[in-house]
Amino acid sequence: MVSLVLPRLVDVSAASRRSASVTERNVSALKSIYWLLLVSGFVEPLLYLFSIGIGVGALVGDLTLPGGAVVTYAAFVAPAMLASSAMTGAFAETTFNFFGKMKYMKLYDGVIATPVRPFEIALGELAWAMLRGSAYSAAFLVVMVVMDLTTVARAVVAFPVAVLVGFTFGAIGMTIATFMRSWQDFDLLGSAQFVLFLFSGTFVPAQAYPTLLRWVIEVTPLYRAVHLIRGITVGGSGWTWLLDIGYLLVVLAVGLFIASRRMSRLLYR
Repeated sequence: MVSLVLPRLVDVSAASRRSASVTERNVSALKSIYWLLLVSGFVEPLLYLFSIGIGVGALVGDLTLPGGAVVTYAAFVAPAMLASSAMTGAFAETTFNFFGKMKYMKLYDGVIATPVRPFEIALGELAWAMLRGSAYSAAFLVVMVVMDLTTVARAVVAFPVAVLVGFTFGAIGMTIATFMRSWQDFDLLGSAQFVLFLFSGTFVPAQAYPTLLRWVIEVTPLYRAVHLIRGITVGGSGWTWLLDIGYLLVVLAVGLFIASRRMSRLLYR
């Protein structure tokens, strides 16, 4: 029995080290100009929060959530900005940068000459994307606490959830990148991402839309992420959190599986 379990533990440990080596490679390859891009990913949702959440919020006033809680418009928008920031940070790394490394730099062609396997490359790249996304999430939650849009306790609970959101969109982005043919395909991705951003209960409750459109909105991953983080930061029904978390975990697992299979097919052909 021990002889059967021990090799599996060794394999998992070795796979973890190989995945970590991919992440370490990305850290060591950082350029000084890259830090400006990292900062820009945090500033954009912050500007949305100030301009729409606070500026437009002064005209909108308070909102009543489906559970009956009454919140300011800024408190309503802030969780959506947090979820969108996690999505944007993960997408930036696992679509544009990932595609460039795989398609044009041919980086992974060299990596698979080592013991590192495609699934471990995917895990390593996803972990690197989450280092970026986690930094965005932590900084944004600090801003929310300072602006009294949530409490410290709720922010602490929301942080690992934001990390999960980033992991989920990282897996989605990596899967999409394996199907892309050229840089022009990123125009379609940008359009789809912007539509998600606008129609995921970001600025208006999903209940405000016609029934059919509302059903479509409520099955999108960004809406589930916004719904989950908003429920944590401003209050809501706890049992629905389990549905959102389960949804995100399933999408994460499916995305990572498809991405690793697609990478195997592309790199070993």
